[in-house]
Amino acid sequence: MRQWLLLRLERVVNVRPGEAGALLWAFAYFFCLLCAYYILRPLRDEMGVAAGVANLQWLFTATFLVMLAAVPLFGMLVSRLPRRRFVPSVYWFFIVCILAFFGLLQIDGWRVPVARAFFVWVSVFNLFVVTVFWGFVSDLFSFEQGRRLFGFVAAGGTAGALLGPSLTATLAVPLGPVNLLLVSALFLLGATQCVQGLLRSAQAVDQAASNANGTGPSADRIGGGFLAGLTEVARSPYLLLICAHVLLLALTNTFLYFQQASIVAGAFDSPAERTRVFALIDLSVGAVTLLVQLTITGRLLTRFGAGPALALLALVTMAGFGVLAMLPVLAAVIIFQAAKRATEFALANPARETLFTVVSREQKYKAKSFIDTAVFRGGDAASSWVYTGLRSLGMELAGIAWLAVPIAALWAVLLLHLGKMQVKLAAGEKQTGGD
Repeated sequence: MRQWLLLRLERVVNVRPGEAGALLWAFAYFFCLLCAYYILRPLRDEMGVAAGVANLQWLFTATFLVMLAAVPLFGMLVSRLPRRRFVPSVYWFFIVCILAFFGLLQIDGWRVPVARAFFVWVSVFNLFVVTVFWGFVSDLFSFEQGRRLFGFVAAGGTAGALLGPSLTATLAVPLGPVNLLLVSALFLLGATQCVQGLLRSAQAVDQAASNANGTGPSADRIGGGFLAGLTEVARSPYLLLICAHVLLLALTNTFLYFQQASIVAGAFDSPAERTRVFALIDLSVGAVTLLVQLTITGRLLTRFGAGPALALLALVTMAGFGVLAMLPVLAAVIIFQAAKRATEFALANPARETLFTVVSREQKYKAKSFIDTAVFRGGDAASSWVYTGLRSLGMELAGIAWLAVPIAALWAVLLLHLGKMQVKLAAGEKQTGGD
């Protein structure tokens, strides 16, 4: 059975001897993780609408403030705990949080404040659990392996992103949205078990032991101060350019999210129906993404590199906002969301994670965490107020969409330059005895 599975795996991904075990564990790990999140995501989106579309900028700001408080605590945890304890501990913490929200949402009079808190919490949950995953995986796989294999690893997440909204779309009305929290907790529990399987993988141990920094998965602690992520970013032009990419990604995502929320709120009155629509959007994205990731992502990254793959996302964003400017309707926003997020998940996200295979271990965990959480949510918060300000000045949805078009064009140029910097760092790593 194992040999049959390996033969089938080799037909869809360029896997080499000794890599299959870690690859499959990483696939299953990301599957469970994103399935847990995508069960929660439509619930978060519905609760954001229930709390009031006019209040979304406050929810984004609250998310950023929570991130600012959480990042130093995260850095302290990374510094003090061995990786084999640190990674599962993050997921156990979020499992407890899910169970707590399940209890609080049973109290009728608390629905609006708890819905607001849940919106903020899910936004924090998403970034922390995913950044921990990619930091962990980029520490186990080399730059060369990342280009070949991260597309398939990301496909595991996409498969989870398909199952999660499928469960939500199917069960939200008959079962009730709140009860789906327990299903999400079960999948997150499965992710913690996959962490242990990945750590036990002989290939992962051997690869991590021979990475560019000479440290294996048994290394006790990563070390450094709790604000090391900020200082690492501040002194690295490469990491600062990644920050610029993340800020522009946050800006375009936030603009599109606010437009989606406004259009959906005007089209549907029922919370269950809104939850179902958000889940169907996620489902359509996942179907396209999975097909691309299983077939061509690895080949495209190997041939063209991270820069062009990331730039394609900016070009799709530019085209999508152009269409939305001319047709600000529900069908247009659904198609744009599907195209943008499919490109992001199928190509841009695996490409972005390879950017961290050429940096130090401390940068992989702490700088990456700072970028993926505080910088990203800071960009969300700032973008939400920019959007609100534009609306208060009388700018319509179409006008804001037109404004995003040239921003996306400049973003594409930045990403091509970032890809060139990554190639130079990888070449320098090889010359100094790295991968």
